[in-house]
Amino acid sequence: MIIHLYIKKLKRFFFLAFFISTTLANSSTLNLSISSNPSRINPILASDSASSEISQWIFNGLFKYDKNGNIVNDLASNYKFINDTTLEISIKQNILWHDGIKLTADDIIFTYNKIIDPKIFTSLKSSFAYVQSVKKINNYKIEVKYKEPYFKALNIWMTGILPSHILKNEPDLMKSDFNKNPIGTGSYKLKTLKNSSDIILDANNKYFDNRPNIDKLSYKFLADPTTSFFMLKQKKLDVGSITPLQIDRQISDKFIQNYTIVEKPSFGYTYMGFNLSHPKFKNIKIRQALNLAINRQELVDILFFGHGKICTGPFLPNTFAFNDNVKAPIQNIKKAKKLLNDLGYSKDKPFEFEVVTNANNSVRVYAAQILQYQLAKVGIDMKIRVMEWQAFLNTIVMPKKYEAIILGWGLSLMPDAKPLWHSSSNKKGGFNLVNYSNKNVDNLIDEGAKTIDKNKLSLIYKDIFKKITDDIPYLFLYIPNSITVVNKDIKNVNPSFLGIMHNQKNWIKE
Repeated sequence: MIIHLYIKKLKRFFFLAFFISTTLANSSTLNLSISSNPSRINPILASDSASSEISQWIFNGLFKYDKNGNIVNDLASNYKFINDTTLEISIKQNILWHDGIKLTADDIIFTYNKIIDPKIFTSLKSSFAYVQSVKKINNYKIEVKYKEPYFKALNIWMTGILPSHILKNEPDLMKSDFNKNPIGTGSYKLKTLKNSSDIILDANNKYFDNRPNIDKLSYKFLADPTTSFFMLKQKKLDVGSITPLQIDRQISDKFIQNYTIVEKPSFGYTYMGFNLSHPKFKNIKIRQALNLAINRQELVDILFFGHGKICTGPFLPNTFAFNDNVKAPIQNIKKAKKLLNDLGYSKDKPFEFEVVTNANNSVRVYAAQILQYQLAKVGIDMKIRVMEWQAFLNTIVMPKKYEAIILGWGLSLMPDAKPLWHSSSNKKGGFNLVNYSNKNVDNLIDEGAKTIDKNKLSLIYKDIFKKITDDIPYLFLYIPNSITVVNKDIKNVNPSFLGIMHNQKNWIKE
């Protein structure tokens, strides 16, 4: 009897050992990197790239883009327009939050109410300002009424949805612990998050759109891009970005054997923004002088070795809003000096200002140094201050305590001028960071918002493009190419003009 029990236990032990070893052998981890700390992992509050990066795995919107840039259902099961201003959205009934509670219409209405809450500072406010009401029809259907026809009626519902059952009694969402311990509906769940340390996400076994094949996402905190590149060369990262210098001068044949290289124009641009409320930059002639003093092509050539292009204005090429009749000014040192002389500046009395940028983006720091050299040629003394990202964002950018900044914007497939360029966005928590105000531009933005005819909307936005560039609130600098490398051990990667992550849940790591 004793021997029988012993054999039985031994069999159970070997079965368990086999199960564990098989599970470990079959488990897979996608190794990624992140260069800054997420400030708030909350889809309505994520204003920095690190927060947005992590949020995308944890939360879903009602809609999303497919690989071709078309709007398709995500949490929504279907939708229909009852008329030009009324949208009815049905919600999938098999969706669970990471804690096992069912998603319902209450969560969508809660998220909307938080976005429009005056105590919440979010760039989404301006997009949702056109919503008149959101009404629950039943647990899995809502009705959205717009104040007038709205060109982004579907796009705004790509915003990640928040869990009402967790947050409905939260006194201050801006400071909530939820922003560091998020619960979503997404394909991955947050496991560990420590400041300036690795971030781990586990696959959501109950994901409504099929569990991802890769079990774990491991983000290595690598503030220095050089370290990230070294990790790629050691094949310790599966996906990463590399610079033009690295792809042109620093990769080996072995690197090419290990990684697939995917290059495409990025959905973003870099600019030098002027604080238009500061006395130094109120006069457009100063801004004109700086606009003529710089050589943008030299910036692109030095920084990107041909893997980028000059930015000519606020909306990206190949979108309906881009105005290809607007060209970047060609450097004209003589004219720039004359403008400065007319304003009373000279070699003995140079125009001086300070530009601030963030330390974790070395390209911006190099860009500042090149601009400093170029501006010195016309007698402008530009001082550079480099700061850690969170300090830069919280003490310089958002409170607008600067003379000039170097920053970048990432833009969506549906450009919306209101958050950045409408005077109503020039307020605390708003993203009109340079205090820009032009009544004609305001009127055009308001007109565009209710224009659902794409051809008419294109004409309006091209006019906005020209008026903004004429006002020179920014020096529009460059659009870098996005150069991504993917470990060749990963199968089912299907690059599109949106990038590579659109079908990540289908990836298999061998």
